[in-house]
Amino acid sequence: MSTADGADPVLPRRVAGAGRPSYERFSALTTLYDRQVLVVIDTVLSELRLLIPGVHGCVLGGVDGLLITHNLPDDSDPSDLAALAATTFGLGRQVGLRLGQGGFRESTVRNQQGYLSVYTAGERALLAVVGADTVNVARLHLHAPVAADRLAALLAADRES
Repeated sequence: MSTADGADPVLPRRVAGAGRPSYERFSALTTLYDRQVLVVIDTVLSELRLLIPGVHGCVLGGVDGLLITHNLPDDSDPSDLAALAATTFGLGRQVGLRLGQGGFRESTVRNQQGYLSVYTAGERALLAVVGADTVNVARLHLHAPVAADRLAALLAADRES
């Protein structure tokens, strides 16, 4: 797609925040989730990143595409990845419904230089894992659903209290 003068259009983009997000920047998070729960969630994400070589980072987002937290490097936009995870979830959910195969559980997209895998973390959250092309996908599919279940339990327990 190009403009009348032949130049490629400049699409609006969100600008990634500098550095690791602090919870103070996400005032809505501190009202939705207890600060201690967010620390435990970050621990689960870090364990997954350390457990599977080739994982660049993880994003925990809502099924609505809003970011909860992440441990991605500074050059990635976690808000965009949370939105992409929700889009992947929506597409996978529709496929499951049309084929009569039940609800969405996980989806993996393989690109030339890496992977994006999305897992349900309860009814309202998604775990997105970004990995290099060298990541062991079988190991990822073994450990990530367990981490997603832990995250779902943390989020559910925090909402009940």
